[in-house]
Amino acid sequence: MTETQTPTAPEHTARGRVRVEPSRKRVRIYLGGELVADTTQPLLVWEKPYYPTYYIPARDVKASLTATGATERSPSRGTGEVFDVTVKGRTADGAALQYRDSPMEELRDAVRIDWGAMDEWLEEDEPVYTHPRDPYSRVDILASSRHVRVELDGEVIAESWRPHILFETGLPPRYYLPLTDLRMDLLHPSDRATHCPYKGTAGYWSIEVNGRIYEDFIWIYRSPLPESQKVAGLASFYNEHVDLFVDGVLQERPKTPFS
Repeated sequence: MTETQTPTAPEHTARGRVRVEPSRKRVRIYLGGELVADTTQPLLVWEKPYYPTYYIPARDVKASLTATGATERSPSRGTGEVFDVTVKGRTADGAALQYRDSPMEELRDAVRIDWGAMDEWLEEDEPVYTHPRDPYSRVDILASSRHVRVELDGEVIAESWRPHILFETGLPPRYYLPLTDLRMDLLHPSDRATHCPYKGTAGYWSIEVNGRIYEDFIWIYRSPLPESQKVAGLASFYNEHVDLFVDGVLQERPKTPFS
């Protein structure tokens, strides 16, 4: 899991059960420049509590699906058939799954396309990355004058009186700071990049403190999506791994999948 994934979705799932909801967004999927699916009636399926997955009505799948003979078993969804997905000149092996005999009737005529096996997903006419946008997740970004100090292994890494605080459903607040308020001499650019359906593509730095390298502890959205423009060019930290002081008070390190 990455910072781009929301770790909780209250009441979306219970043990052994999966929540399913219709969406009214138009969803299109492309592979090798060819259309794999085009639907205005996708299903949002919370296979795991962190974020939903799209299931596409079988009638709206334009690619050829070829059964592989393999199956996948789910306690809640039943036994799914695995298919190769083929468009002109391109095949994604084992990239589709259908639960034709699922105890969940709404899934029987729907196909799950593997997100990472495709080249492009569109919600309406806009690309979306990593996973569908969760209708129960909200991102609020607020400018603040709170005093924020970040320490790692006893060294002050950043200090600011002008943070932007990003509140995202299911995650602890993230404090985004101007680069001029960071100890840039301690940072090393990383090759890592992650993608968030709400914020866009993040780049990373590692931190070198007292002879130790802390990999990918800081991230930045240089060109965020429109709804997250307030954090453009600002840097944030994993609260889970640093000592974070807000108005002089040491914050408890949150327990999340990033801990």
